[in-house]
Amino acid sequence: MKVYTGGGDKGKTSLFSGERVAKYSLRIDSYGDLDELNSVIGAIHSHLPENTESIKNELLHIQARLFQAGAWLATTPESSAIDFLEELEESVVKDLENKIDELTAELTPLKEFILPGGTPGASWAHIGRTVCRRCERKVTQLVEEEKGSKIDSALQVILVYLNRLSDYLFVVARFANKAEGRPDQVWRQP
Repeated sequence: MKVYTGGGDKGKTSLFSGERVAKYSLRIDSYGDLDELNSVIGAIHSHLPENTESIKNELLHIQARLFQAGAWLATTPESSAIDFLEELEESVVKDLENKIDELTAELTPLKEFILPGGTPGASWAHIGRTVCRRCERKVTQLVEEEKGSKIDSALQVILVYLNRLSDYLFVVARFANKAEGRPDQVWRQP
């Protein structure tokens, strides 16, 4: 199978559900940002230290969920392809909340703003957090456009999941610094 097809050379691409749309459409923007987020999560995974295996395993689960979410973003409400898609369960949001609480319990409480950065793993997690927020903004627009459609409820769960995921990545950044004995850099007004 070839990697290139030439099918997108004129500015159109195919959705998961088969329709051809402009590459600048909101739907393409949304799952493009989601794909970027998934790639950044791969970078976070590869930069975390050995003593963070449970986080690395969770990141792999998150990547799988993002693929699942991407299929929903790449499918129009009118398409019969939605019959073959599995919605994210609301429990995945609660799972992330539990992971956030577990990691936070091992960190010193935050009383000041911190600067993004630190170890490579922490730095990538901060990048992931910001990409996740951008993705969330795009998906919010798509949710508004699809309100009341057959995919509305699936998109609503994805939106909440992305909101929680950015919080999780913030905590992962702090935990990555802690795991390598590096304190968070506190923000000081210049």
